[in-house]
Amino acid sequence: MSTPRIPPGGFWQLGPFNWAFSQAAARVIGVDDARIFSTLGRSKGLFRGWLYFSSRMMPFGKLSRKDTEMIIIRVAHLRGCDYELDHHRRLGARAGITEAEFADILEGADAGWGDRERSMLRAVDQLVGTHDIDDAAWSALVRHLDESRLIAFTLLVGQYDSLATTIGTLRIQRDTRR
Repeated sequence: MSTPRIPPGGFWQLGPFNWAFSQAAARVIGVDDARIFSTLGRSKGLFRGWLYFSSRMMPFGKLSRKDTEMIIIRVAHLRGCDYELDHHRRLGARAGITEAEFADILEGADAGWGDRERSMLRAVDQLVGTHDIDDAAWSALVRHLDESRLIAFTLLVGQYDSLATTIGTLRIQRDTRR
């Protein structure tokens, strides 16, 4: 990826709250700078609103942590977003996704999954690829998710598709592990 279009900010560019959050996140993640936060944090209040919105899907969402991570990993793969793949490989492992399952998520819905996972992966592929889910894929999802979770699923895919767009457009660099 090329030079960042908007470089990560420091204390003066982020403000006290966003800077403190970014620093704490970097420590928790084990990186020198959590560039997604130190870049988006430059938007001040918009960043805090985005954090709240995002946290209502991950980690405090309606879907299980494992399902959430599977969905995020698939979106990141489809969008070619290595930044998100780096982070969600680790977060997915914490949620119970094995290395073999990670590889299967990258392979897609036909990698030998059960009906639930296959239905979700197929729906992710359609949402990212066409911005819609056809009736057959929707019917498959309905077998596994109630109305509240169907909404959460759609918002989660949209959120991480949008985030991949933001990361790519701003040319946010991958984080460096300590």
